[in-house]
Amino acid sequence: MEQSQHNFYELFRQLGLPSDKASIERFIAEHRGLPETTKISTAPFWTQSQRDFLLKALQDDADWAPMVDQLNVELHESHTRLQQPELPTSG
Repeated sequence: MEQSQHNFYELFRQLGLPSDKASIERFIAEHRGLPETTKISTAPFWTQSQRDFLLKALQDDADWAPMVDQLNVELHESHTRLQQPELPTSG
């Protein structure tokens, strides 16, 4: 059976969070920079039901897993690496 494909908008709705583009971008910007040792399902900003959903999605390799994985990548990105200005090359 083929797994259904979800997107960030649906994942945020499933988590009970605002799911418009601006809200998703704001959420990611506010929570970006999770330490590498912090699993997405144990991040301190989730409610218990959100933690349970994320953990189950990953453990069961559910159809939500690819989107949870993508959110995990986004939240573990470094603030400084993403905002580092491009420096001119010396020549």
